Amino acid sequence: MAFRGWKRLLLVGRQNSFAKAWRSRRGGPSLRWKRCCHWSAGKSLDPEVRAFLEENTEVTSSGHLTPEIRLRLLTPRCRFWREKPDLWPYGDPFWAIYWPGGQALSRYILDNPRVVKGRSVLDLGSGCGATAIAAVMSGASQVLANDIDPIAGMAMILNCELNHLNPFPITIKNIINSEAGNWDLIVLGDMFYDEQLADGLHHWLRKCIRIQQTEVLIGDPGRHQFLSHSIRSQLHKVIEYSLPEYTRQENNGLTSSIVWSYQPSNSLENC
Repeated sequence: MAFRGWKRLLLVGRQNSFAKAWRSRRGGPSLRWKRCCHWSAGKSLDPEVRAFLEENTEVTSSGHLTPEIRLRLLTPRCRFWREKPDLWPYGDPFWAIYWPGGQALSRYILDNPRVVKGRSVLDLGSGCGATAIAAVMSGASQVLANDIDPIAGMAMILNCELNHLNPFPITIKNIINSEAGNWDLIVLGDMFYDEQLADGLHHWLRKCIRIQQTEVLIGDPGRHQFLSHSIRSQLHKVIEYSLPEYTRQENNGLTSSIVWSYQPSNSLENC
């Protein structure tokens, strides 16, 4: 498969731009709340944005680990697969690719509904919202999806509609380094793209475990930035999935994705 236009930039250059975006939205509590944008069930989307997303994405349930979930994604049949990046009118559409870490988490939740059933779940860096959707399908009592891109939030609502679900609450802000929320489970996939962001995640997740006894599951296909970070020594492998051929081609030949349980040995220490 040949990647052209901005698509290649997303796949090859995502490490720096993704991490920079999350770091740039750090700040004190007042700044974080000013940047918060929140959707809940019943809130309508901007008609122009809805029309744009529906016109420039394809509804698909194939080529990934969760055929039960239908998603609006960018595929080779979409106009912006080939268009110049500067013609896309919004921020880089990382949400429009179903990344392998998120696929593994979603597959695991669908196959093991007991992990989320009756529990409150935070999907951090939710992207297309697939893992949050899997949690709802599997009986979670409360789901909050989080992403820093407001267009991702809009895409999640469309994806809920595709799967005949009422939209779950969505918060659009960087909650890393905020106060630890009272969540039974935090799930995050494909979030480790540089050392600074990984350090922030490590610190915040450890605080959530220490204060709220939150369980944490991480999905990652084994990228160098993840495996080389100190957090790796505090992870326990839960399950590994072989990726479908289409996902392998989209991700430079990565062949599998793993769900990890994060169990820091020093979670009872001050963070």
